[in-house]
Amino acid sequence: MKKIIIPILFFILSATAGKAQTILPQQYQDLVKKLVASFPKNATVINNNSGTTSSTTLIDFAKSMLGIPYRYATSNPKVGFDCSGFVSYVFSNFGFKVPRSSREFSGTGKETTLENAKVGDVLIFTGTNSRVRTIGHVGIIYSIDENGIKFIHASSGKAHSVTITELNGHYKDRFLKAVSIL
Repeated sequence: MKKIIIPILFFILSATAGKAQTILPQQYQDLVKKLVASFPKNATVINNNSGTTSSTTLIDFAKSMLGIPYRYATSNPKVGFDCSGFVSYVFSNFGFKVPRSSREFSGTGKETTLENAKVGDVLIFTGTNSRVRTIGHVGIIYSIDENGIKFIHASSGKAHSVTITELNGHYKDRFLKAVSIL
């Protein structure tokens, strides 16, 4: 009896595994359809750098990570982010290839003035010591209004997480330049 059951179980498991492999692509396709349907109606989605993406979509995605802890040299939302890991993760989600290191942002995108900067542009700052004028921090412009500019970034400071900060005092002194990626 055992000799008959073992081949039957093997056959059933083999047949089931084959069906699971053919179902998976359809489930993946359904998941993609649901994700696309969840984007705001006015949003445009990037397709392998050949299309465009709106700053609203980019910021909404970045905002979904508020509170994720700061973690040096990390770009994984399950573990945490450092500043450039966060910026890189957000842009790469939309098909943009941007540096993983904050220092490498000096040659990325198109440089713009702070007055001409737009939501979704990347702000580049010095490290914590504003007197040392080398790149040490990056963030993404979150909003611009009559009260000034706010940016979203992974902060190693008081918030010690992904947070939204005003571009004032401390960060204004550390500001080096803004670059457009979108």
